Amino acid sequence: MERLIGTISRGVRAPIIRSGDDIVEVVVSSVLNAAKSENFQLNDKDVVAITEAVVARAQGNYANVDQVATDIQDKFGETTLGVIFPILSRNRFSICLKGIARGSKKIVLMLSYPSDEVGNHLVDLDTLDEKGINLWTDVLTEEMYRELFGYQKHPFTGVDYIEYYKDLIKKEGCEVEIVLANDCRTILKYTKNVLCCDIHSRARTKRLLKANGANIVYSLDEILNSPVKGSGYNEHYGLLGSNKATEETIKLFPRDCQPIVDKIQERFYQETGKQIEVMVYGDGAFKDPIGKIWELADPVVSPAYTSGLEGQPNEIKLKYLADNDFAHLEGEELKKAISDYIRNKDNDLVGKMASQGTTPRRITDLLGSLCDLTSGSGDKGTPIVLVQGYFDNFTK
Repeated sequence: MERLIGTISRGVRAPIIRSGDDIVEVVVSSVLNAAKSENFQLNDKDVVAITEAVVARAQGNYANVDQVATDIQDKFGETTLGVIFPILSRNRFSICLKGIARGSKKIVLMLSYPSDEVGNHLVDLDTLDEKGINLWTDVLTEEMYRELFGYQKHPFTGVDYIEYYKDLIKKEGCEVEIVLANDCRTILKYTKNVLCCDIHSRARTKRLLKANGANIVYSLDEILNSPVKGSGYNEHYGLLGSNKATEETIKLFPRDCQPIVDKIQERFYQETGKQIEVMVYGDGAFKDPIGKIWELADPVVSPAYTSGLEGQPNEIKLKYLADNDFAHLEGEELKKAISDYIRNKDNDLVGKMASQGTTPRRITDLLGSLCDLTSGSGDKGTPIVLVQGYFDNFTK
């Protein structure tokens, strides 16, 4: 019988993972037990993906607020610190800000507007237009913002982030001034010492600041990029990709992930004889059309993956072929023509009309987004995702 199912994404339940657990054993045994329980087979080119959170937990890659504060003090000393372009997040940034404030005497907190980098809005664009505000040039003090817009609560969290961040800083005994601006160089009117908290634009921000007279400039990937008083760390991403664990501790993005995915792949081959691809994933890369949030608050979708996941899809658009090259065909004749075309397609379809409309993204970013949506961020209890049939096409 002809196979009628394409890609399948399964969330796989696993034990609650603690520091010191063997993440390789947990992943392999969880997937094999699920296959046995649900009566399905593993195949070559199946993908097993593990959320970064449980990898970091198994590694014990944590730090506390005091350790963050120590690193801030070591890097910036007693100066007034400009903290610019943080995302608006109780989970992602508030615990970082707590440590930054604990290690500082005064902070000038400069927020981007109308939204942060990942789409959390302080105010909507239509309201800016109504008030005659030019977001490219106008600099707003906290007082000006309140006069114009009052107290704006995030539609999903119910939090006024200006008030929330201000109170958090003050509770740490740190003086705070809040500014809203979109040109990073604005902060240099207040202080020459800056911590850049943007994620994907951080290199450009640092370059512009240094070129315009900044004194000390670091970004979040340079805070806790090495151990501080026995803390966890991430040599590549520092505090980027971190999450709040408790009121005083932070879970960092996992490190040394490549040996983990390689060992998992090796174990699956030993157990099943199948070449399974493996990746660690964090946030997916997609945008919520209602809340306007772009999901990717991690520095990358996947910090490590096996070699079979390298590159971009090389796919053609079936609709294009059906409406153009084979518009004169129907039924089995059409199916055969399209199947033959797929079997003989070029190895590189970049720029070819037959590929227009396919998603020009890396395989790991596409799979990571699928896995993030499958596992969710709440209480599903499925930190492992098995994707089958992803590399199949119409001919398989």
